[in-house]
Amino acid sequence: MENLILIVHIIASLAVIGLVLIQHGKGADAGAAFGGGNSGGVFGVQGASNFLTRATSICVTIFFCTSISLAFIAGNKHQSSLSLKSIVENSELANKDTKDESDKSSVSQDIPN
Repeated sequence: MENLILIVHIIASLAVIGLVLIQHGKGADAGAAFGGGNSGGVFGVQGASNFLTRATSICVTIFFCTSISLAFIAGNKHQSSLSLKSIVENSELANKDTKDESDKSSVSQDIPN
């Protein structure tokens, strides 16, 4: 599950980078108004910006959702490893205590009455 989320996260991040680089800046239309050339493309000025803006917002939403879910998964892994570590430490302490008690009882049996 984590690998699937990570793959979607990487694809979304690359898509956001690509979509942001494709978009025109806000100053591009102002430059075209002063004779900077043709700022329209295949979609026209408004059509391309609406499509790219929507696609970017969708990819950014996916990116944030996968970021939150990966952080949640990492937090749960860290918590479970800490609890597992404490269980192991507690069992080692319990084993040490029982060995000490068995050693004490064996010593007392060796002493003659």
